[in-house]
Amino acid sequence: MESPFVYGKMAENEFFIDREKETKQLLGNFRGLVNTAIISPRRWGKTSLVNKALAELDNDKGFFTVRMDIFNCRTEEQFYKTYINAILQASASKLDEMVTMMKRYIGSIGPKFSIGEGSQSYGLTVGIDFKETQYSEDEILDLPQRIAEEKGKKFVICIDEFQNVGEYAESLAFQRKLRSHWQLHNSVCYCLYGSKRHMLLDIFGNYEMPFYKFGDLMFLDKIAEADWIPYIKGQFGKSGKVISDDLCATIVQLVDAHPYYVQQLAHQVWLRTETECSEAVVTEAHQSIIDQMKLLFSNLLDSLTPKQINFLVAVVDRVENFSSKATLDKYELGTSANIKNLRKALLHRDLIDVLPGGKTELQDPIFAAWLKQQVV
Repeated sequence: MESPFVYGKMAENEFFIDREKETKQLLGNFRGLVNTAIISPRRWGKTSLVNKALAELDNDKGFFTVRMDIFNCRTEEQFYKTYINAILQASASKLDEMVTMMKRYIGSIGPKFSIGEGSQSYGLTVGIDFKETQYSEDEILDLPQRIAEEKGKKFVICIDEFQNVGEYAESLAFQRKLRSHWQLHNSVCYCLYGSKRHMLLDIFGNYEMPFYKFGDLMFLDKIAEADWIPYIKGQFGKSGKVISDDLCATIVQLVDAHPYYVQQLAHQVWLRTETECSEAVVTEAHQSIIDQMKLLFSNLLDSLTPKQINFLVAVVDRVENFSSKATLDKYELGTSANIKNLRKALLHRDLIDVLPGGKTELQDPIFAAWLKQQVV
């Protein structure tokens, strides 16, 4: 029987939980052409949220919708190639139309075309030889605005893993270039998001950065326990299995309402439930996920310094004042001046998050549970 829970891929249709307020806000931004940056820890459902809002526009003849993932774009050239392909694929319905548009809008580039095999559509990608061609960055970055103006439509361009631009050579110059063009586009809006919260906070929240106040900042909260309970209970019920409200709440609490892990733990509990779930089944399922990850977590600790590990232990213990003498002594963190460096290093490793209000927590609740078992 197919599992009634989904994790590790986009949550769509019945698997998309709550986020009604965020979906409405994001869709409103899209329709109003308001640029948006979405910021949250990893695997909190940003991509699912974006695709939920885009799905509302896909059948609207007044919009072209673009989904870009620049995870594998390590240079400006790779970004430009991905950008051109995504825009042309979204706005051209046929192969010959794409070729014509390429020649018309970016004639100075001299494209090389290739057609992918086994595609239901024309499956065309554009290859550009930047070494042989004096390409125009202005033409490329203004491409969606020009197409939108001439076709009388609007573009919504969503770019995942946007924090990668912060690692390009001459990153600040590239970001200035992007903003100088994008802020002038009145028929295009951009939705920028990614998997590294601390890097995105720097890109969009640092007043010295080019993308400071580029548009609307959306900070995703955790999905409330009250929304998870009827979902988990309902998904069990679809397969004739029973689980109480209290055990649904336990599943959510064990993984600190982390969307990915709620779905994974609920799946593991569902697999182990014959007809009616018990507390022992939930405990066993939770421990099984911890055990699956223990080798990875152990290797991770080997890559950290003793003080970094001690800092993580203090986080698991819910310490609030890391610079107090009692905390420094108990967890052997050194001097108070060292706290800033420890926090910065662990943020860079995506191991912790500093939430609004200054609260520090581990990003991964399963790592936190394992750490508490093994070290605390």
